Amino acid sequence: MSDKVDNLVLEHLRSIRGTLSDHGERLGRIELRLSAMEQTLGSLYTLSGSDRETLSSLARRIEQRLDLASSDA
Repeated sequence: MSDKVDNLVLEHLRSIRGTLSDHGERLGRIELRLSAMEQTLGSLYTLSGSDRETLSSLARRIEQRLDLASSDA
């Protein structure tokens, strides 16, 4: 009977090991995807700042062109 219990415990431990391995692989893929999302978000923030500067510059040029703002600024 002791051999059966030992074998059952080993079988469960092997199953747990396999499950942990699967979870580790999934976690690795999730970390990779999260990293890609972080990089994309950082790029979007950079582009957003660049767009704001471009729009501000364009607004200044339009104001100067229409004589809505003083040329000292």
